[in-house]
Order: sequence, then C-alpha cells, then structure tokens
Amino acid sequence: EKPDLVTLDLQMPNETGTQFYRKLRREPGLEDIPIIVISGVAGKHLAVGEPVAIFDKPIDQVGLLEAIQKALA
Repeated sequence: EKPDLVTLDLQMPNETGTQFYRKLRREPGLEDIPIIVISGVAGKHLAVGEPVAIFDKPIDQVGLLEAIQKALA
C-alpha cells in the first residue's frame, strides 16, 4: 500500500533515515510521497532531497500537525 505521507526519523535502529529515503525514492510509484524529517541530528536539512518540513527533537506537536495537514491538503 502506498502511504500518503512519511514521517522520517534520521536515527533508526537498523539503517539511517537517509538510507531509507533513498530506497523509498527508487521504488516505482513511491517517489512522490511527501516526507517530513524529524531529527535531533545536525545537518538534517541535507539528509533528504525535498522534505515537506523538518522538525527538531523534541517535536513541536502543533507545528507537526500543521505540516501534515498542509502536505495532505
């Protein structure tokens, strides 16, 4: 199933968020899914090509919900 949106933490247990992003973008039909980056890592703005939004940890919950609503509108 194709998700409407992905929230992507750059620090994941088995692979980096950047690796996941690259795999996702190579999958036919999944290359246009909006991505919201969530991370406490420096340089997060460089981790993915064109994120809808970027959030630091701890997450601004109101801002995140607004970004999700905007991306799905």
